[in-house]
Amino acid sequence: MLSDSEIAQRASLRPILELARDRLHIPEDQLEPYGRYKAKLSLAYIAGLKDRPDGKLILMTAISPTPPGEGKTTTTVGLGDALNRIGKNAMIFCLREPALGPVFGIKGGAAGGGYAQVVPMEDINLHFTGDFSAIGLAHNLLAALIDNHIHHGNSLGFDVRRITWRRVVDMNDRALRDITIGLGGPGNGYPRQDGFDIVVTSEIMAILCLADDLRDLKQRISRIVVGYTRDQKPITASQLKAQGAMTALLRDAIKPNLVQTLENNPALIHGGPFANIAHGCNSVIATRAGLKLADYVVTEAGFGADLGAEKFIDIKCRKSGLRPAVAVIVATVRAIKYHGGADAKALQAEDLARLEKGFGNLQRHIDNVRNHYGLPCVIALNHFESDTAAEVALLTRKLAHREAPVVVARHWAEGGRGAEELARVVVKVAETSPADLRFVYEDEASLWEKAQAVAKKIYGAAEITADAKVRGELLRLQQQGYGHYPVCIAKTQYSFSTDPSVRGAPDGHVLNIREVRLAAGAEFVVLVCGDILTMPGLPANPSSAAIDVDDDGRIVGLF
Repeated sequence: MLSDSEIAQRASLRPILELARDRLHIPEDQLEPYGRYKAKLSLAYIAGLKDRPDGKLILMTAISPTPPGEGKTTTTVGLGDALNRIGKNAMIFCLREPALGPVFGIKGGAAGGGYAQVVPMEDINLHFTGDFSAIGLAHNLLAALIDNHIHHGNSLGFDVRRITWRRVVDMNDRALRDITIGLGGPGNGYPRQDGFDIVVTSEIMAILCLADDLRDLKQRISRIVVGYTRDQKPITASQLKAQGAMTALLRDAIKPNLVQTLENNPALIHGGPFANIAHGCNSVIATRAGLKLADYVVTEAGFGADLGAEKFIDIKCRKSGLRPAVAVIVATVRAIKYHGGADAKALQAEDLARLEKGFGNLQRHIDNVRNHYGLPCVIALNHFESDTAAEVALLTRKLAHREAPVVVARHWAEGGRGAEELARVVVKVAETSPADLRFVYEDEASLWEKAQAVAKKIYGAAEITADAKVRGELLRLQQQGYGHYPVCIAKTQYSFSTDPSVRGAPDGHVLNIREVRLAAGAEFVVLVCGDILTMPGLPANPSSAAIDVDDDGRIVGLF
């Protein structure tokens, strides 16, 4: 059996300028090629598409993630290829751009799998077009300007205990989580506590993915709150005169990246905010461009429908006006068994009892998508060789009354051909079951009420709690004029609760908010619940150990 990287390396790719001309009718001078198979789409060309009608937006989401993985990205690619196979003009937003930390850590590559991949896979996983590097540089420029300002007199009155802007690097490195900077004497600045997060958690990443254009990008950057004075007045990036230089570093990064699938269908891959600490979706600019260029656009939200889809709806759709026509919820037999209590090492064995018990997790996601987000949905059962006929039949019976058709898809093994039935069902639902998009809460609700709405309606929690300090911070943000912002709840993706070990669909648990972070440029308030790492560490056996380059310069070991 060929590995993902071997399949990708044997693919026959079309030159990207040729593909863009023939499939999307994009003039060559509106693309900036990065080699033969990658290109950036000009913002001027995108702006010129505004009078074209929009295609239909398909939201790809999933049940709560499990250690084996559900194949959501692979399903996104497979569905996009299948839509084109059945005669639809489809564009694929299959991925946020992969971060190097997970690539070298535990996850490996993130460009799909099997015969449902985007290519060139190695380039996409390693540096791509340099967007993450630009975001990291812009972020760290602002960090450097803060310490430089303090070193030269601190006329803005920074309270060095209340600087909120940390540094970032696109690598998992636990040793950088908490550090002391400015050591070595007066010439090196003032010593203070600092730390690093991974690039995907940067507010710059979230801003880039929510911005409408360069002007909006610069304005959002100027509003970033980087710290506070002793009397707790916010200090912004504009007060440091940082927004111009930061936008200059991001001038090319804001342009969407055009690549292709193994079946030579176009895909725009752009941005990659972390789905916990941010909204976890590709850029608004890329999504809007795709809707003007294709009749159907498949886009992916991070993690499960309780985290990624909720933030897609309550943050991205609320801010951008985007409206999905249908949601596809990816599930696997083995993942449902895992949520039913099956041991992770025994998921390939038939277990109807565990499958039936774990169905509650999928059921809650369906109810959330239909009843709280107002979207019709289709269940994509991502097929694995270990799935038995009895297990598939049981799921089909249990889903029969959910008003959510279930389709077994075999795109990993067969590419777009294996997802043609899924494509036909998705098109039928999108055309015949009108969406009635609903937000989980209204803008006018308080930050506390917004958190309560998500916790109770989406997570099944009985209540939310917070200590006096957190409640005071929420009240202060409310009084400072940030109360109309959406909330972005950062919690484990593995459970509806804040405890990653609690599987299935728990009810009656308590959501405790332990920290509040303001993202004034991205225009949301982050509520940290449970143990969330913004700088992961590498595992005992990192994926980097398998990655190599042969004598011909070919990268091997990515998966």
